[in-house]
Amino acid sequence: MNALKTLKIDFVSDIACPWCAVGLAALEQAIDRVKDTVTVDMHFQPFQLNPQMGPDGQDIGEHLAQKYGSTPEQQAQNYAMIRQRGADLGFDFREKGRGRTYNTFDCHRLLHWAELEHPELQTALKKALLKANFTDGLHIGMHDVLVQAAVSAGLDGDRALEILRSDAYTSDVRARQHLYTQAGINSVPAIIINEQHLISGGQPVEVFERALRHIAASE
Repeated sequence: MNALKTLKIDFVSDIACPWCAVGLAALEQAIDRVKDTVTVDMHFQPFQLNPQMGPDGQDIGEHLAQKYGSTPEQQAQNYAMIRQRGADLGFDFREKGRGRTYNTFDCHRLLHWAELEHPELQTALKKALLKANFTDGLHIGMHDVLVQAAVSAGLDGDRALEILRSDAYTSDVRARQHLYTQAGINSVPAIIINEQHLISGGQPVEVFERALRHIAASE
């Protein structure tokens, strides 16, 4: 019987990115499909789509119009498509959308803490943060929202609040972000397998499955 092949996956993404939620849901289903031959060592890496976003956030329609020049009709059409993709994968996007988009730096600090001290809970925290943003429509820059997400993932709420009230992991997260932007990552999700194979975007389950099987067989 052949031993399982372990693949390291760096999932570079942002909590403010709906395609990252879609991509993660699809990747998880692909990982489940290949579990007979492949085991995965998953790491969530930081990437801020809007690092200059203020503490109060911005109306999402206004933000998308400024950033991409999209009309309300185009935004509604795009959101309907994303929402359906999510539903097909078991991820629930709010019917009326997010309302506002927020600065996600503190989310990434908590994810970095989880990776270092509780790696087995990092995926749960990532999913809790995505749910808070896209399913529940909460202000993911607020400490109480982030603490609740941490607790729901099995992490210590007091420690999470302590981190948020300090500058813990600030330099680490900025260094990680710089690493990936310097490597040419300018959109997310970016899924890097074994530090050399890149898959970009919220791909279908089948695309991720083929890639995982191919890389595992060739490494």
